[in-house]
Amino acid sequence: MLKFGHNLFNFEKNNRFAQRIIFLSIPTALVFILLVALQIMSPIMAIVSYASIIIFNVILLFPVTFEMQQVKKYIESLASGKDFDEISMKLSEKDSKAIVNAVNTMHSFWAHKTDILEAQTISDTAVLDSLPDPIMMIDRTGNILGANLSARTVFGKNITDKNIDRIFNSNNFIDAVSKVLKKESTSENLIFYVKKPVQQKLYAHIKQLPWMSKGRAVAVISIYDLTKAMKIEKMQSDFVANASHELRTPLAIISGFIETLQTTAKDDEQARENFLKIMKEQAEYMSSLIENLLSLSKIEMNLDQKPDGKANVSKLMQEVQEALSLKAAEREINIKIREESHIPEIVADAGQVKQVIQNLTDNALKYGLAQSDVTLSVYKADSIPPSKSYKVADGKAVAISINNKGPKISPENLARLTERFFRLQEHKDLNIKGTGLGLSIAKQIILRHRGNLTVTSTSYNGTTFTIYLPVHQ
Repeated sequence: MLKFGHNLFNFEKNNRFAQRIIFLSIPTALVFILLVALQIMSPIMAIVSYASIIIFNVILLFPVTFEMQQVKKYIESLASGKDFDEISMKLSEKDSKAIVNAVNTMHSFWAHKTDILEAQTISDTAVLDSLPDPIMMIDRTGNILGANLSARTVFGKNITDKNIDRIFNSNNFIDAVSKVLKKESTSENLIFYVKKPVQQKLYAHIKQLPWMSKGRAVAVISIYDLTKAMKIEKMQSDFVANASHELRTPLAIISGFIETLQTTAKDDEQARENFLKIMKEQAEYMSSLIENLLSLSKIEMNLDQKPDGKANVSKLMQEVQEALSLKAAEREINIKIREESHIPEIVADAGQVKQVIQNLTDNALKYGLAQSDVTLSVYKADSIPPSKSYKVADGKAVAISINNKGPKISPENLARLTERFFRLQEHKDLNIKGTGLGLSIAKQIILRHRGNLTVTSTSYNGTTFTIYLPVHQ
């Protein structure tokens, strides 16, 4: 019977319905026993009456029990987040309907509150993740409870739940955080240095959260990277120092000739013509020097910005060949292009890549033997040769080599070719004009692209500069 009721009405097992009926009928049973004992009622009549009362109790309690079972299942489904067909519930009791309505009202209220809180959390997270500087929240023991996207990018995706002293190897920083956590100070500001992942100069602002803030977080840490600003300051000071040093000589020459033209050579037509020619050359040199210094400074300031354009190396080489054709004709040099088939486009700053090719080709024409060939070759490479001073990009690359026929460059000089203002003594002796910045500019451009530059020089094959640039950044 009970099993039939479970299957027919979807009653829960162990619902104690039968026990309730029996419990409610016990007083009546005692009365009937007493009446039979006093011979006021016959046993058969007592049994029939008692059975009628039990049936009446079943009919009376069954709807209430059935509806309470449905209400219970409904509330349990809401609590567990499961789907429940509320429409299928058949409620006739006012109290059951009132309970369900109250539950629905409470559920709607808290669901609305949850949606608002979730939307606010997503919004707050999005705002924090959009900030360029790392921000972290810590608890009373220094464990990181939360971090924005910048912090996770710089210090690792698994930064949360780590202690702050495992992220920053700086005693000064740890001491400052400890002061705030111990409430010895409401906020601390300091500049400190870290060596990993790279040498960095950082500024930290550690602020105690107000007492009314909820949750485990008690302090927030903001980190500002001063490394780039420090590099810019150094570049600016280097630029001023280099410019003033290199401009001093031509300015002194021009100033001396002006003074001579104003005094002893005032009426000397021949001297005036020679001096003006030299002054013009020195002015052109200063103009070229300043232009190269500005170009170098601009490239260095953008070193940490990865290029995102597309460059067709084959097309750039042809443009360089056309641009330098007149200069090549003056020295009776033939610019040849050798191109491997199916050279892919690379992710690069096309203007800067062209500048590198043009600088190296211009040098090849300037320092190569007259009536010889300058060969520009482009081919695919499986990888970029590693550098001792920085990490090159992974993956496939495009190699561009520029070869000229000229005297062999010694290994000592090869190692110094990309130094600022470095020029070979034989070039100075031959009075070949140059600022010594072309290869420095090329090196910085290649560094920005995470490529590499190799140089080989032999007495029989001349000098070959090979640029390796990654296909993808």
